[in-house]
Amino acid sequence: MTQTIETQSDLINGLYREGANIGDTKAPHVPLRDRWEERKFRARLVNPANRRKLHIIVVGTGLAGASAAATLGEAGYNVSAFFYQDSPRRAHSIAAQGGINAAKNYKNDNDSVHRLFYDTVKGGDYRSRESNVYRLAEVSANIIDQAVAQGVPFAREYGGLLDNRSFGGVQVSRTFYARGQTGQQLLLGAYQALERQVAAGTVTTHRRHEMLEVVVVDGRARGIIARDMVTGAIETHLADVVVLATGGYGNVFYLSTNAMGSNVTATWRAHRKGAFFGNPCYTQIHPTCIPVSGDYQSKLTLMSESLRNDGRIWVPKQKGDDRDPRQIPEDERDYYLERKYPAFGNLVPRDIASRAAKQVCDEGYGVGPKVDGVSRGVYLDFAEAIQRMGRAAVSAKYGNLFDMYARITGDNPYEVPMRIYPAVHYTMGGLWVDYDLQSSIPGLFVAGEANFSDHGANRLGASALMQGLSDGYFVLPNTINDYLADGPFEKVSSDHPAVVEAVTSVRERIKYFLTNNGSRSVDSFHKELGHIMWEYCGMERTEEGLKKAIELIRALREEFWRDVKVLGTNEELNQALERAGRVADFLELGELMCIDALHRRESCGGHFRAESQTEDGEALRHDDEFAYVAAWEWAGGDQAPVLHKEPLVYENIEMKQRSYK
Repeated sequence: MTQTIETQSDLINGLYREGANIGDTKAPHVPLRDRWEERKFRARLVNPANRRKLHIIVVGTGLAGASAAATLGEAGYNVSAFFYQDSPRRAHSIAAQGGINAAKNYKNDNDSVHRLFYDTVKGGDYRSRESNVYRLAEVSANIIDQAVAQGVPFAREYGGLLDNRSFGGVQVSRTFYARGQTGQQLLLGAYQALERQVAAGTVTTHRRHEMLEVVVVDGRARGIIARDMVTGAIETHLADVVVLATGGYGNVFYLSTNAMGSNVTATWRAHRKGAFFGNPCYTQIHPTCIPVSGDYQSKLTLMSESLRNDGRIWVPKQKGDDRDPRQIPEDERDYYLERKYPAFGNLVPRDIASRAAKQVCDEGYGVGPKVDGVSRGVYLDFAEAIQRMGRAAVSAKYGNLFDMYARITGDNPYEVPMRIYPAVHYTMGGLWVDYDLQSSIPGLFVAGEANFSDHGANRLGASALMQGLSDGYFVLPNTINDYLADGPFEKVSSDHPAVVEAVTSVRERIKYFLTNNGSRSVDSFHKELGHIMWEYCGMERTEEGLKKAIELIRALREEFWRDVKVLGTNEELNQALERAGRVADFLELGELMCIDALHRRESCGGHFRAESQTEDGEALRHDDEFAYVAAWEWAGGDQAPVLHKEPLVYENIEMKQRSYK
């Protein structure tokens, strides 16, 4: 499959155009294992007296944002932290249940920094930067030490050492966990660190505030425009540097495992101001979720990947077998992951497990109620684990997850196998950043899931918490000082033309929503967009489907601006108004995701093009054409986006087709 197909069909018939290649200029040209230490040494410092004169805005207080704000406040900077929840403790990081990876080799099973680096690059299907991933593996052990010092109650073995379990895509046990609530416990640790700095006066928090615009002055990020979600006040907040740690954009699909409030607005507003968006089509479908149960469902519930350590996944060998699963004999069960991938079994990476589940369901072997004539479910069975370990041991490891499943479905997973199906979970794409985590807008840094940097085309399980805390505790505090060393910067006044323009655009957008005399609710548009995205840009993508999706999204966006109806006023708590702005941004993002997926005529990780697969249905990459980061530049509402390519060069790992067999 070569690009001589009329130069990518004349760049997909004008849907985008190509710009100059870009590259990461911040990673030092030294051996991989020395890069992070060299960068920290070469980065300029800010003396303690000058830190007190500098102001940092952090948007988002999940693991990446809370840890960054706490660490920067501890360093002596003045930090303002913004979050739309009523408390940082309600950030979506709490939903990452299963664990956090670190290369400590506690199990003495031949783990190492290099093996974690290798597993992550391979798991991401060779579409991530070597330098960023190696740094992530290198600092992973520090995160565990930090969390233990904060009192995070990790599980421990009989001798008192921290316990580990396995996760998908690896053959070692490197995942530290706190039962089935690891994200919540880690967030409480970061929250305590944040509140310590609030008490010390270095951090000021702004709860129930949503960022609606970034202020760019003379090409540099200098602040944000935020709406007080309780009073409706439009506020200007100016600073020397802005950090976005606002999570991913999975809710573009409407149904996902994300919290209902999770959105793309902060990063999309930055994109429209000049920040490149990296690899937007790389979205992750998690294989272990409770299936859709009805037309009026608003979100999906994740069953942690940790369950795949001891649960076995299977479907009946007979199509349409609707017997009680306990009545189906062993020889009539297809443990299809163990059959197809004997080396990794149920612990293959998420993208592979998800596609395998879709395949068996599409072939008619799925279980549970039919949706559009197809049963969308497979069994996750703990009978063998309970027999081997005992119910008490299984409960000790997964009890809260079992309780959650029972409350939602009414079934007792100790007695009846869970029923699961893939669902949208995580986004590997995000704002493009360099080695310092700085975007293409100077002074705008991006941390955690909001950036694109570490996971390539597929994130391995238990690596989201690792990246968020790595960025917040250890990376950003050691790189942002290089930028701030040029400060203190010239003060920006609220009447500066760039500030006035940002405030005016926010006010006009809000006014439009509240005065447009349409007939359709915001949620109806969001739900329709989600259906388009799942159908044509979900687990399997085709050229024909993606082109159709782009047409449908453009028509839907036009109808949205013409016919959306938002009740209420701005000067009050108005969730419909909040959702209107978010859905407007999702409609633009959705089109870019489809364009990105259309231009990348290969399969890799979570991006599966049906036209590019091996004879046995596995993802088939084309490294000669697509071994690059796709960094998209906003060119204006009526202009085609501009594609900038960052070539990926592998010096320490051989690029080859993935195999987990």
